[in-house]
Amino acid sequence: MTFVFQLALFALVAVSFLLVVGVPVVFASPDGWSSNKSLVLTGTGVWALLVFTVGVLNSFVV
Repeated sequence: MTFVFQLALFALVAVSFLLVVGVPVVFASPDGWSSNKSLVLTGTGVWALLVFTVGVLNSFVV
């Protein structure tokens, strides 16, 4: 169970880093939001799912 928790936590950190770097790049590009809206929203949904998953797995690890 600890390995699954660590894997989910690593995925959360990786997706967070990608969003921190990627979202400003999308907004700075000329037609970034209109052409990449679905990618940003999908990334945000994955991030929210990972936050919930890490929270649930944390209760099993501790």
